[in-house]
Order: sequence, then C-alpha cells, then structure tokens
Amino acid sequence: MNSKVNPVNWFEIYVEDMERAKKFYSQVLDQTLEEMKVPEGAGDLRMVCFPYVDGGINASGALVKSSEMKPGTGGTLIYFSCKDCAVEQSRIAAAGGQVVQPKFQIGEHGYCAIGMDTEGNTFGLYSM
Repeated sequence: MNSKVNPVNWFEIYVEDMERAKKFYSQVLDQTLEEMKVPEGAGDLRMVCFPYVDGGINASGALVKSSEMKPGTGGTLIYFSCKDCAVEQSRIAAAGGQVVQPKFQIGEHGYCAIGMDTEGNTFGLYSM
C-alpha cells in the first residue's frame, strides 16, 4: 500500500433512530446528509451518507440503520475534522447529544473534543 495515501475509505455509524441521528449530525457538523440507495434484498438496511468531495482528500461514511448492527460506546471512535472543534462542540447539547470531554490540546497535533450522539455512540472532533 502506498504510504502517502490515507487508507481510511469508509465508516459506518450504527443508529436506532435514523431521523434523530441524521438531524443530530447535520446540526452538529453543519452538513447535509443524503439518503443512499441500498441494494435490493438488503432487508431493513437504511443508509444516510456524509458528504464526499470527489477528487478531494477525504473519506466518507454513513449513518446505518439495520437490525443486524447496533449502536453503542466503547468501539471504534470516528473523528470529524473541523476548523475549530469548539464550534461543533458547542452544538452537541442543542442537537440532543452530550459533551463527554470538552476541547483539549493534543500537544503539537492540535485539539480534540469527544461527544456522544443521540444513539449512544461516542465520536471525536478534531482541529489544528
């Protein structure tokens, strides 16, 4: 694998209530999330995608509702890039979530904040 390429390609955040989760992430990140067409025969699978900039340096992912996968804390932690993570952090409670760890410095690498969404998933916010 080319060491100059970001290997992150896709992520999924599992949810119980898609409308609530979509509203939460749209509000906190100030982004529009869009329904993704799922393959026929995928059962009760529903996916709502985060934005992806074609040709940009980014990875994308989706909120996923499925009877096979459940949300929760203690698993993989996704960090969303921000100009100043304090801005997105300030939107968490109003969107129905909880700030788990307010903005803190990670040495010369920038700043992080940790939140919990409306589904019980923890996520990170990152800025320089």
